[in-house]
Amino acid sequence: MSWWSDSDDDDEPYGEYDESSVRVRPNPKGNRPRTKQRPGHEDALTGRVLSVDRGRYTVLLDEDEPTEHQLTASRARELRKQAIVTGDRVDLVGDTTGEDGTLARIVRIGERTTLLRRSADDTDAVERIIVANADQMLIVIAAANPEPRVRLVDRYLVAAYDAGVTPLLCITKTDLADPAPFLANFGALDHLTVFTSARDAMPTAELAAALVGHTTVAVGHSGVGKSTLVNALVPDAHRATGHVNEVTGRGRHTSSSTVSLRVQTDAGRGWIIDTPGVRSFGLGHVDPANILRGFPDLDAIAQECPRGCTHLPDAPDCAIVEAVEAGKLGPAGAVRLDSLQRLLATLKPGLGGSASADAP
Repeated sequence: MSWWSDSDDDDEPYGEYDESSVRVRPNPKGNRPRTKQRPGHEDALTGRVLSVDRGRYTVLLDEDEPTEHQLTASRARELRKQAIVTGDRVDLVGDTTGEDGTLARIVRIGERTTLLRRSADDTDAVERIIVANADQMLIVIAAANPEPRVRLVDRYLVAAYDAGVTPLLCITKTDLADPAPFLANFGALDHLTVFTSARDAMPTAELAAALVGHTTVAVGHSGVGKSTLVNALVPDAHRATGHVNEVTGRGRHTSSSTVSLRVQTDAGRGWIIDTPGVRSFGLGHVDPANILRGFPDLDAIAQECPRGCTHLPDAPDCAIVEAVEAGKLGPAGAVRLDSLQRLLATLKPGLGGSASADAP
């Protein structure tokens, strides 16, 4: 019988049609209703992210155990808006055997102890996470070819102290130029460990000893020999190395990825994270209140400044400015104050002035 009855009874125009005749359209995305509840993954295994490549993550599982092995993983859908970077500790489920053709799934990111970040430039507050959970930063600078830049090192120091990471400094190519004049700019930093390296005299043993028990991220200008150092520390790393352009004096980007590598010594193990070379290091993400922490020698003097001191040239009664003008900090003090003031003028709104992340 059709849904319209042939009956002459106006009180029952629909005949035998009732609610059971209604057709309900199924959920187009499945037969079960969606839920926001996610599985707990209590059986997930924890690993260390060694590298990231186009949505695939190389993870070390069972670290320091006889069953230690690497595997490839993807991220779970619920993590699609969260950055997973080299150095992260992550929880994995699925096929964690690491056999060819298998793919595990990252379902959680562990709590991070540190985050080293940079921005595209000083005006960009959008940060880019470089590595997670590093506790040391190895700043690699060449004595020549390319020429060392004091202000770039200052930027690295600001980023390191802002992230709670201990900085180390290694100056390479000392066979091409005397590093002493450049290092004099940082002579007041009593707690900055400095290594020097030449083509035929790399401080491999000393550097390796400083890396034991630590996760160290290596940063530096393109062409300074950072990957060469990494290859010396980890002989089977095979990181690509390049040369400096004789016309521009700039290095070519050779390391295109961030990779965590194990350093093995008789005294123990450590990790070094090699990063692509950069020509600038934006600090737009740094809280301006933390800038002075990157200049610990000047920060100590700043305790004598009046409240709210800007430390700029026209700041009244600035203890740092007065100390430099009186010659108490020597020529290096004037250079460091200039670098501090450039950063403050760039990163503190309303103070005026600007300075490029590429400034020499």
